[in-house]
Amino acid sequence: MDLLEAATAIRDRAYAPYSNFRVGAAIRAASGRIYTGVNVENVAYPEGTCAEAGAIAAMIAGGDTRIEEVCVIAESPVPVTCCGGCRQKLKEFAGPDVRVTMTTTKGKTLVMTMAELLPGAFSAENLA
Repeated sequence: MDLLEAATAIRDRAYAPYSNFRVGAAIRAASGRIYTGVNVENVAYPEGTCAEAGAIAAMIAGGDTRIEEVCVIAESPVPVTCCGGCRQKLKEFAGPDVRVTMTTTKGKTLVMTMAELLPGAFSAENLA
């Protein structure tokens, strides 16, 4: 199964009763394993979680710590880029050349590297 298939398959499981904006994410870890996640809304909007964060949590729970590729799918007229928080979360586990594919259910696609998606990212090196 490729990342787009995995993200598409999981998207219908999103819990989005308020916005009806379902997002699916799939990441390929350095091990080759694919992890998925969905957005989970909460009536207190800031307390929800993004699909990318869910996929990262599944990856960590699965014992992997490095992301090699990311795919995110949403029903939207144009590809939806990862939110700022998810960009930073992805950066924690992905190098600057990691490809992030953002696509719509209609097949419109935007592909960027982590460096393009999050230029000048804050990282653990900044804490030294």
